[in-house]
Amino acid sequence: MKKSGNTLKENLSAYAFLSPWIIGVILFTGGPIIVSFLLSLTKWNLLGQPEFVGLENYKFMFSGESDFANSLKVTILYTVISVCSSVIMSLFLAVLLNFKVKYISLFQFFYFIPAVMPSVVMAFVFKLMFNKELGIVNYMLTFIGIDNPPNWLSDNFWIWPTLAVASIFTYATGQMMLIFNSSLKEVPKELYEACDIEGANFLQRFFHVTLPSISPIILFNTVVATINSFNSSFTLIYPLTGGGPGNATQVLSLSIYENAFKLFDMGYASALAVVLFVIVGIITAFQFRLSKNWVHYD
Repeated sequence: MKKSGNTLKENLSAYAFLSPWIIGVILFTGGPIIVSFLLSLTKWNLLGQPEFVGLENYKFMFSGESDFANSLKVTILYTVISVCSSVIMSLFLAVLLNFKVKYISLFQFFYFIPAVMPSVVMAFVFKLMFNKELGIVNYMLTFIGIDNPPNWLSDNFWIWPTLAVASIFTYATGQMMLIFNSSLKEVPKELYEACDIEGANFLQRFFHVTLPSISPIILFNTVVATINSFNSSFTLIYPLTGGGPGNATQVLSLSIYENAFKLFDMGYASALAVVLFVIVGIITAFQFRLSKNWVHYD
């Protein structure tokens, strides 16, 4: 009886400590999701009462008259480029941080500095750096003898390498670098000693010991980077390209913003947000399903 009372007391204490987080999720995440779904069934321009239109916004979205197909294609392309570049670079930096060299903490500090800069500020810095006429990138290319450097921000091809480079310097990369750095220190040293006895080189140690040992962390960072890329692409792309050139970088988050606050079509913008939420959920579930083939938890 006394043991049961102690268990109840521990459970109540746990729920009391968790309650701020649970209330926050319900009010600031669950509530907006429900409201967005309800608004997606209406036609509303922020003035007057929302008019119920059923699934009309979704029918228009999947018809050939909307730009949804192009936005979805651009969003997926940006996500693949952003996730690959940020995860690979953060792992590369974490590996460098595990070399035994002097002043390694200083290197870690400078590697993490771009991550603490707001994405909007960083985007404007890149906009100046990659400017065709005034940017330092084209100045350096001209200095080494390239007479006609590309127009990075206005060319349908070169805009993607520019976004890949910009994605490396977002907060997500610095955060993932620290997580990778911690996980690399947890790889059992006995495995590396066995590799040394067998005469394995650096690449063989990396691909056959390091990567399998940190595969759960790679999955975690990949899932977080994917969700972050879908949801936070607006803060990088809007100040950097504004969706251009043309509609080349018109991601879904940018379409949601333009439909909601430029065209004042809150119903259609909410429908786009609901579809984006479903897409992120499906892709995340797909990543966890595929992880059974390559993630090792032992």
